[in-house]
Amino acid sequence: MKITQLSIDTLKRAQERFEETLGQMTVDEANTMPEPLIKSVTWLIWHTARELDYQMSELNKTKPLWLNSGWSEQFTLELPDDTEDWHHTPEEAAKVVVRDKELLRDYLTASVNFTIAYLETLGEHSLDDVIDTSWTPVVTRQDRIVSVIDDAVMHSGQAVYSRRLVIGK
Repeated sequence: MKITQLSIDTLKRAQERFEETLGQMTVDEANTMPEPLIKSVTWLIWHTARELDYQMSELNKTKPLWLNSGWSEQFTLELPDDTEDWHHTPEEAAKVVVRDKELLRDYLTASVNFTIAYLETLGEHSLDDVIDTSWTPVVTRQDRIVSVIDDAVMHSGQAVYSRRLVIGK
């Protein structure tokens, strides 16, 4: 088994959880923030897709799909393209609204596929490469990948919780 396969399988599980959760909701329910500090399912999926997109683009040394593939224009959010979504206030998070769940699902799929394609190119030796020296300890490629996949898993669980608060299931 290739060493990155565990990350790929874990990411696919998070994607399945997101898609199942989104499939159980109307678009209005998915856009609903159940409480001011609890993000909507829409925000959680969008943020996860962006995080995968931006983090893998940085590792891959390419422009993010958000900009390169027209996702920004398709979403037409009232937020700048360089919004730091990991710092969103409840008011900013509430601006992440979609009219079509398929758009959200498609961006997540594109970001997951982009991540998997990148992971499949990696050799075991490259996982120890230092990619960020601004942290103590320094961040390796493996650290970044684990962090991003862990975030996807965490947010997919939060999406299930948000769905239950919104629709009670």
